[in-house]
Order: sequence, then structure tokens, then C-alpha cells
Amino acid sequence: MAEWLLLLAIISIWVAVFESALIMAGAIRFVYRQSKEELVIPTEMDAFPAVTILVPAHNEELVIAATVEHILWLNYPADKLQVIVIADNCTDQTAQIVRAVHGKPEFSQRNLTVLERTGKGGKSGALNDAFKLATGEWICVYDADAAPEKNALAFLIQKALEQPERYGAVFGRNKARNRDKTILTQFINLELVTMHRVYHTGLWELFQLGSIPGTNFIVKSSLIAELGGWDEQSITEDTAISFEIVKRGQLIALAPQAEAYQQEPEKLDVYMKQRQRWAMGNYHTVIGNIPHLFDSTSWRIKLKVLYYAASYFWFMVAIVVSDIIFVTNLVYKVISWFHPEVASPFQFSEDIYVYLVVAWALMYSMYVLQINLALATDIGQSTTRNFVLSCLSYFTYAQLFIVISVQAFWGLLADKVTKRKRRWYKTQRFT
Repeated sequence: MAEWLLLLAIISIWVAVFESALIMAGAIRFVYRQSKEELVIPTEMDAFPAVTILVPAHNEELVIAATVEHILWLNYPADKLQVIVIADNCTDQTAQIVRAVHGKPEFSQRNLTVLERTGKGGKSGALNDAFKLATGEWICVYDADAAPEKNALAFLIQKALEQPERYGAVFGRNKARNRDKTILTQFINLELVTMHRVYHTGLWELFQLGSIPGTNFIVKSSLIAELGGWDEQSITEDTAISFEIVKRGQLIALAPQAEAYQQEPEKLDVYMKQRQRWAMGNYHTVIGNIPHLFDSTSWRIKLKVLYYAASYFWFMVAIVVSDIIFVTNLVYKVISWFHPEVASPFQFSEDIYVYLVVAWALMYSMYVLQINLALATDIGQSTTRNFVLSCLSYFTYAQLFIVISVQAFWGLLADKVTKRKRRWYKTQRFT
């Protein structure tokens, strides 16, 4: 039985390596094509549509002023921009701070509304309430810690207008604004850069498959209305709405020049809570969409389900099994040097164990390679320090994913059994 488990783990690792290589090849082709194209910064925006920017904010007094100022300085026609900041069940000075920013002479004439709400539904509920006041043809969402670059919104709209009938949403790239603050934020930075510059670009290049990242994106107002708003039962509203958009035959396009900075968790406990919420939300969404593997929905939905299911179920289980076997045998090998009579509980033929080591080495090499490919495409990120961190990341930071995934899965099962409703967790901010 153990030998069959190991064999399954080896095959799964090889599949994961192939998937990573395929996506990385797509990312390389995307970067190559992009390098041949001239960057065109939008200047003539007479034909650009009206946009409503929604900023959900729950007790965000530490970061909200800088976020609102970045949004109001966006390179976009002021008469086509409506900004709604949702002070969602706030017990601090969030609303007052936003009004103070609005009161500055340079911003006093801007179309900015502060919506103070006491409703339920977390971020989704806040977005739904604000959507009722929206007047723009497109909805843009920035989290309360976001710092969009000046042309971010213009690049998002520019991409949307390339194929307005096909593109239901457009998303940009997010960066860590506090990436050098702690060792944790440095590791998160590596993950963020790799996700946006390898996985997002590779999937878009190969399959025109995109996912809304939660902030720094736009979506058609008419599509939001058709969907009935954001799902207030989901704790990862971005993943849920991404599936719904693709189900309706619309594409979620990538605008790589549209960049925004966001604050990442600086403490491990804050990080674990945030990522566990993400994992539970993704588990819930993927499980709910598994039936689409067997119905007549588009191949993109099926591919999206398979991609998430493989990441959160199949590959995760395979890595856990292979790690347990590898570490256990390593420990028993050391023990046997002093006590030869002690034997490992996992006994395999020499060939199978060699295959495991080769598969693990390939997976590690691919992991480090894709991180450094991503870093090489981002100015100022390809440094010796980041290279060393990428080599260490697999043995340290990446292993947290296993812990988070297992905790999230058991938490989801417990919620189902006890019918407990999971509360939306707000990520703690830092000065």
C-alpha cells in the first residue's frame, strides 16, 4: 500500500512539474511578445467610459488617507470618475479621514462619496451597497491599502476597449508596498511577483484565462447587475465572481502595465489568518463548481476548476505524502547509523526511491526557476538576496501552504458539520 501511495505521489509531482513548465513557457512567450510592443500610455481619453471606483474600508484609519489620495491623483478624466469609499461598520476615524482628504483644495471638487454602513456581508456586502449608488459603466475596486500607480486605471480601461464585447473584466498586477519590512514580507513578495508575472501571464497567454485578484481590477457594471452583485456567502468574493464571469462566456483580461501596491501582513499570525480565509474560500468555491466538469459549460470553466482543484487538493496531498515519506526515511536513516536494527516503516525498492528523489529535485528546481524568471522581469527585483531567499523559500515559506491548506480543509469540514457560518476576517494593517 505504501509503495502505491509513493508511486501516486511521484506521478502527481511529475504532473505538477509539467504544469509549471507549461505555464512558465506561456509566461516567457508573453514577456517576449510584450518586449516587442511599444508601451502606449493613454493620453486621449475622450472616448473612455465613466468609471466608479469602490473602496471597501473596515477600520482602515492607518492607510485610507494615502489610498484615497493615490486614487484621486489617477490619470483619468475627473468628470468621468466617481469614487465611493465604504466605511463598513467602522469604529475608528476612517470616514472622518476620508472627508478630510476630500476637503483639501486640490480634491474638493472631485466626485467622492463616503458611504457609512452598518450592514452585514463583509466586503461583498459593502460592495453591493455601494454598487447601488454607482453611475459608471465600469466598476473598479481598490482595497483600502491599495496604492495604484498613476496610469493604472487608464491601462485597465485601455485593455477593456480592445475587445469590449469579450472582456467582462480586466485585472492588473499587484506589488507589495512593504516588501522589505520583515523576512515574511520578503517571502510574500517572491510569491506575489511569481503569481502575477508567471502564473497570471502564462495562463492568459496560453488559454486567455484570468482571475480577479481582489483589488486593482475593473468589471462591467451591467455584468455585476446580471450576476446580482457579489456573493455575500463567499469569504473570497474575488474567486467566486471570477467563476461567475467566465461561466457567462466573458473573459477576464490581463493588463500587465496596470500596477498597484498593497500592504502585506508583517506578522505570521496575521498572515496565517488571511491565507486560511483565502484557502477556505477557494475550497468552497472549487467544490461548488466541480459539477461543471461534467456539464456543458465552457472549457475555460472546466480548466479553471481543474487548476484550482489540482492546486488545493491533488498536488497538496501528493506533496504531503512525499514529504512525510522522504523526511521519515531520512530520520530513520540517521537513526540506523547508531542503531542498525531500527528499520523505516516505509520500505521501497531502490528504483522507486530514486524516482522520488529525482521528482522532488525537479519540483524544487522548477520552483526556484519560476521565481527567478518572475524577478528578472520586474525592475530592481533580480538581486542576490532575492535569489538566496528563493532557494530557501521552498523549505520554509512554501511549507506554510501545506499547514494552511490542511487547517482550512478541516475548518471547512467542521463548518459543514456544525453549520457554523464563517465570519469575514479583516487583515490587520500596519503603519
